[in-house]
Amino acid sequence: MLKKDPSFNVLGNSLEPCSQVPLTGFFRDGHCNTCAEDRGSHTVCAVMTAEFLAYSKYVGNDLSTPRPEFGFSGLRPGDHWCLCASRFLQAHDEGCAPKVNLAATHRAALEIVPLTVLERHADDANG
Repeated sequence: MLKKDPSFNVLGNSLEPCSQVPLTGFFRDGHCNTCAEDRGSHTVCAVMTAEFLAYSKYVGNDLSTPRPEFGFSGLRPGDHWCLCASRFLQAHDEGCAPKVNLAATHRAALEIVPLTVLERHADDANG
């Protein structure tokens, strides 16, 4: 049985929602919640950009192409999405990381991404 980690964000407060449309999160509950079964640590609430979506497709994770068989309409710039923390860090290292909603980024992301890196990419409009 999947068990959620306590839902706190990287700022130490209650985890805020990331996105309901499109519906995101490991649990598809709109939050970047996680658990031991979430091997990808889908904990970073990122604001998609055309640059990041192209980068993600280039490295093998096409997030922009619709996949109706999975109920996935594809992401567009401006959409919020729970990214794998390691993918976010990789994009940061490559210079194309998207903005981050810190209030909706789960504290478990800090096991992979330093807070200073997340803060560098903070989306001022979203905490």
